[in-house]
Amino acid sequence: MEYLMALAADPAAWIALAALVAMELVLGIDNLIFIAILSNRLPEADRAQARRIGIGAALILRLALLSTVAYIVKLTEPVFTLFDQPLSWRDMILIAGGLFLVWKATREIHHRVDPEAGPDALNPAIAAAGVAVVVGQILVLDLVFSIDSIVTAVGMTEHLPIMVIAVVAAVLMMLLAANPLSIFIEANPTIVMLALGFLLLIGTTLIADGFGAHVPKGYIYAAMAFSAFVEGLNMAARRRRNNAAQTE
Repeated sequence: MEYLMALAADPAAWIALAALVAMELVLGIDNLIFIAILSNRLPEADRAQARRIGIGAALILRLALLSTVAYIVKLTEPVFTLFDQPLSWRDMILIAGGLFLVWKATREIHHRVDPEAGPDALNPAIAAAGVAVVVGQILVLDLVFSIDSIVTAVGMTEHLPIMVIAVVAAVLMMLLAANPLSIFIEANPTIVMLALGFLLLIGTTLIADGFGAHVPKGYIYAAMAFSAFVEGLNMAARRRRNNAAQTE
């Protein structure tokens, strides 16, 4: 209790908490986009449930990983060397997650471009199986993003209570933003393709990071923000043309 009181009275702890919450929110954007796109493939009645399960699982995973933070730190220690590149468990998880994200985004883009390509495992006609498949895929990416999130948290502060508060705050904000984001993406088809492009970029970045080619996340998010800004201008232009057409 004294430790918590001392921590609460330390201005540096509050600064670390604010920085960590902001970082967790930025890292959570990737996860949230993935959850929104996948859940929108389900029948409308099942979407909110899939999102709640996916985000709830992200919270449980991150808190569980925080309870084993000493072990998580060891995940960054090299396990073996491949082509003169040392790989740790974290690297292998990032590579596997990146490959999965690239594969999934590519499939989703193919589905959007050619929706009649053939039978799909997420066909809304089999709602029960679709929910199970969506939740399973969300859980896989939750694990990847959670490990990356916890490793980042450990690098920013040594105080476990700060990490827990930051993770809980970030996931609760994700929960609040999930439904509005999903509705916005569903209402704007071009945003879906842009978001899938983001996922391809993020997946490629995870693979590169796993192989030791670290790309500063600031560059990635700056590119994503610029693309979103340009798409926002396109949406505003389309809205003005539609309004002008309706008034004629």
